Amino acid sequence: MRKITNHIVGRYVVFALALAIIAVSINLFYAPHNVAAGGATGIAVLGEVAFGWPVALTTLAVNLLMLVAAFIFLDKATTGRIILGSFALPLMLGIIPQVKIVNDRLLAIIVGSAIFAVGVALLYRIDASSGGTTVPPLIFRKYFGVKTSVGLLVVDLIVSLGNIFVSGIEAFILAVFSIVLTSIIMNYIETGLDRKKTVFVMSNTALSQIKQVVNEQLPHGLTVLPVTGGFSEARREMLMIVVEQADYQSLTKQILAIDPEAFITVADVAAVHGGIF
Repeated sequence: MRKITNHIVGRYVVFALALAIIAVSINLFYAPHNVAAGGATGIAVLGEVAFGWPVALTTLAVNLLMLVAAFIFLDKATTGRIILGSFALPLMLGIIPQVKIVNDRLLAIIVGSAIFAVGVALLYRIDASSGGTTVPPLIFRKYFGVKTSVGLLVVDLIVSLGNIFVSGIEAFILAVFSIVLTSIIMNYIETGLDRKKTVFVMSNTALSQIKQVVNEQLPHGLTVLPVTGGFSEARREMLMIVVEQADYQSLTKQILAIDPEAFITVADVAAVHGGIF
């Protein structure tokens, strides 16, 4: 992915793919079930349910209003970054037909949330935006110091409240569930799918033996760290071992077999770069 996004053509390909994925989530999962889960597209879904307005045109109208707000309150660089997405997403929504492919409402929202999260995560990967209600949080941050994540959550919740008046309380609950699920999936995607565990080991009697055993199995995943502290306040060595999830239990069993009193702490790792230290 990084090689692709380093080239301008690759960035535009990823940009178009991300917007197409977002449009699929709206037209095939959210809109057919009348659920507005925040954002400009959520406003558009509410407009379609209440007044029969086309989702693509309403999204374009909202995006244009947000562009005007960005031009007035934000800098030119930020405004320029969201212009393309503001027009391209409505185009994708107009091209991709609105079809109900899943009859179960809850299943549709779960799948739609996952697809939507992938699309937005791809946009974040190339530092792009689909415009719309991403603008108000930027304004809130600039003038009031509110974090963009908090501002976006507030905006999405306000939009989701419209479900109560247009589609009912069930649609509102599904919208809030979708916002939470999308956030969790996006966080998981952005921090890396290749999860590992980092195991920190200290031993009073068998650190060298543990190091030798681990080195034989994981020659690229072992680091020795000098540490000072604990009860003795003495300078000691600690092993830092990066291991695949599947190998974690086996590793800890081997360490405890060598030294049952070994001190072990474990942390989840989202990404690992580099070589041997």
